[in-house]
Amino acid sequence: MIVLGIETSCDETGVALYDTEKGLLADVIYSQIELHKQFGGVVPELASRDHIRKTIPLIKSLLTNANLSISSIEGVAYTAGPGLMGALLVGASIGRSLAMSIGVPSIGVHHMEGHLLSPMLDSKKLHFPFLALLVSGGHTQLIEVKRLGEYKLLGESLDDAAGEAFDKVAKMLDLPYPGGPQVASLASKGTSSRFHFPRPMVNRPGLDFSFSGLKTHVKNTINQNQNKSGFIDIETKSDIACSFQEAVVETLVLKCKRAIKLTGLCRLIVAGGVSANEKLRVAFEQMADEQKAEVFFASPKYCTDNGAMIALAGALRLKSEEYDSLEIKVKPRWSLSDLNPIKPSTCIE
Repeated sequence: MIVLGIETSCDETGVALYDTEKGLLADVIYSQIELHKQFGGVVPELASRDHIRKTIPLIKSLLTNANLSISSIEGVAYTAGPGLMGALLVGASIGRSLAMSIGVPSIGVHHMEGHLLSPMLDSKKLHFPFLALLVSGGHTQLIEVKRLGEYKLLGESLDDAAGEAFDKVAKMLDLPYPGGPQVASLASKGTSSRFHFPRPMVNRPGLDFSFSGLKTHVKNTINQNQNKSGFIDIETKSDIACSFQEAVVETLVLKCKRAIKLTGLCRLIVAGGVSANEKLRVAFEQMADEQKAEVFFASPKYCTDNGAMIALAGALRLKSEEYDSLEIKVKPRWSLSDLNPIKPSTCIE
């Protein structure tokens, strides 16, 4: 079954073709970074308008690159939530209308389920059950995955998500948008021994996260190291970025280590935009070795929002004969625990 995936939840327009027998056939991503950079963050109305301009031309280009016609599509999957209302409606309207016009089923996909499955795009096998840490700009969630669609939330951020904290610290350090990669780049030039930032909530029971206090600590440190003109030298900025990054990564690792011991599960997926961070990957691989566990990441290009993960998640659900009605619906807020489990499976290939 060849499924077209459409991702328009925020500031990336992603389309992809996924074959349930052959795997990923082709994918194209258009980023709106340059559009939003001048504003220092995503402007929802501009994002929606750009999705309108880009989605259909990208689908045409995708089919040409894959040497396929529109009649080759046997199902359409689109991001139905969570995300920006206007942006979601663009992908949902195009996806549902296209499916109806060519007479194939369609399904609205949960954006975070797409991230959760994204490591499978590299044709690795992952057996159920497993743990999943989802770390993106809007979400930090630790989930027990019993089978596809059956998710138990173990912990989440009570305030800022990890990616959100990266973006806000980037603004404090006067770094350009998008902030996360900029902080990581600056941190690579610094040392973490100069400043010590707290590891929030690691001394409390449970698996919830909180990064708001850490963000405030960073702000106070910046203020304390500015001169009378408000200037802070690049060496100090680098050291602050390094210490902040280390605090976030160590907090995430400690919580996942606790979850492994609590559940007895020895397989862990780390997915979402923040999972592209190199220091994070090294730290999780070290922790996995110590715990005799396995850790899986998506390729860096599939850590951020993309159509490939939506095509994969949609294909698995469509293959199990789960379809949407003719009504076009999106859910800007949507819990993973609200999803329906699909037919039992022991692995994804």
